[in-house]
Amino acid sequence: MYSTGIAYLLWLLSGFGALGFHRFYLGKIPSGLLWMFTGGLFTFGSIYDLITLPAQVREANYRNAIINRTFRRGNRPVDQKWRYAADAEARVVGSGEKKDHPERVILKLAKENKGILTVSDLALGADIPIEAAKNMLEALVAKGFAELRVRKSGSLVYVITDMADKDEPLEDF
Repeated sequence: MYSTGIAYLLWLLSGFGALGFHRFYLGKIPSGLLWMFTGGLFTFGSIYDLITLPAQVREANYRNAIINRTFRRGNRPVDQKWRYAADAEARVVGSGEKKDHPERVILKLAKENKGILTVSDLALGADIPIEAAKNMLEALVAKGFAELRVRKSGSLVYVITDMADKDEPLEDF
């Protein structure tokens, strides 16, 4: 857990934020390097950090809590590739409706699309980030529940073979 006091101390020790030690402490490595090489964005960034440092510490603590949270299904931990999607699902605020588990959404979308899914189809259908959708589909490929295919157009699609139309050949492959 990050401390606001330590962040301010590092801000002070780094030349009033010019070297960005406080940003490294909060896990913001790229912006820490930027601060270090530009003198805290020519002191404008250092002044900004002086004002917003408590909010940055809260954000870092929240981000750290999300990353370290363990999602469990029954007594076994959920596969790491599903963890990001579960985080995204947990962040939906104010939706009164109960959301389906991402695996269920994948199966519904695959059934609607004759077994063929793209990353963007899943991201839209499950209301999750694209990276999470990609990770979930790759996890299905790794487990043998799906196949990754390349269309003649060069686009990647994931085929859920159980949901593919058996009578109709997969077109455009």
